Amino acid sequence: MDMNIRPAATLHISRLSVTDDPRWALIVARDRSADGQFWYSVATTGIYCRPSCPSRAANPKNVALHDTLESARATGFRPCRRCNPDGPSLECENAALIAKACRVIEDSEEEPSLEDLAAAVDRSPSYFHRMFKASTGLTPKAYAAGHRAKKVREGLETAMSVTAAMYDAGFNSSGRFYEKANGMLGMTPTQYRDGGTNEEIKFAVGQSCLGAILVASSTKGVASILLGDDPDALVRDLQDRFPKARLIGMDRDYEALIAQVCGFVENPSVGLDLPLDVRGTAFQRRVWQVLQEIPAGERLSYSEIARRIGTPSATRAVAGACAANKIAVVIPCHRVVRNDGALSGYAWGVDRKRALLDREACL
Repeated sequence: MDMNIRPAATLHISRLSVTDDPRWALIVARDRSADGQFWYSVATTGIYCRPSCPSRAANPKNVALHDTLESARATGFRPCRRCNPDGPSLECENAALIAKACRVIEDSEEEPSLEDLAAAVDRSPSYFHRMFKASTGLTPKAYAAGHRAKKVREGLETAMSVTAAMYDAGFNSSGRFYEKANGMLGMTPTQYRDGGTNEEIKFAVGQSCLGAILVASSTKGVASILLGDDPDALVRDLQDRFPKARLIGMDRDYEALIAQVCGFVENPSVGLDLPLDVRGTAFQRRVWQVLQEIPAGERLSYSEIARRIGTPSATRAVAGACAANKIAVVIPCHRVVRNDGALSGYAWGVDRKRALLDREACL
């Protein structure tokens, strides 16, 4: 008699505990970040799944939670065909496909068509396009343009001539090269090769609740927003970044722009929409694009950003891209934290990072 009662009692306790377990909420939310941390099985269907399984939610009375994949397999149930708990998650699988597509783009002399890229990863063009943008924040075409711009910059710094740099970057026509060059470089190829000679950079320095703030712009848009304690040090930093450009300060019209930026720092709820002159590698630009999509008051971890751009193992590279950001506040690298939520390094000081996040938390 005892043998018949004990299993029922044990099963009853298990049924009551599933909805009380915090992992159940992750299953209901189909949280992909929980994949690989635990699995669950469903007695009525005889299958086991990963937390993000897109199938219809099971009745918790029929669900058992498993800390390991081996424990889920030990039930004797079969793996779910929709979420494939024995294999890589859909997110990891997509990340691998995106990484492959990026390599195809980077290894091609000419920009691959959307159809060719989709065929390379065995997906339809429309699905691939959505997947690529969801993972990287960029369209395949924008990513290809960013990579080509990087090759142009590298070529102009190392090649014997502008013409050599043009061919190294995959341009077969000088007309097409010069047509695209200003958009990629923010100046002519010759100016870039000469270190920005004769490029005009307007700037102004103001005071905010975070201390001194310097805003600098090229003809294309805001190229730097720097924070610090010493205004002179900020100007020297700007001079080091644009050593051969003509720096133009004390422009009354431009001072209105810095007032706008300072106002945004004081009150993030007012918003700020400025044209930007973003100068960085294709990878950095992908990271910075994701940063600009983080709403005020929210935070993302470095690993989450790495997953969003389709390179989940590139957490350190993401941190490096955040550290390389020279447009503070507008490209909000202060909204990136460690996986445990703790604040990490910030180019302009952790105290400023904390102050920015505290202000945004009050929105």
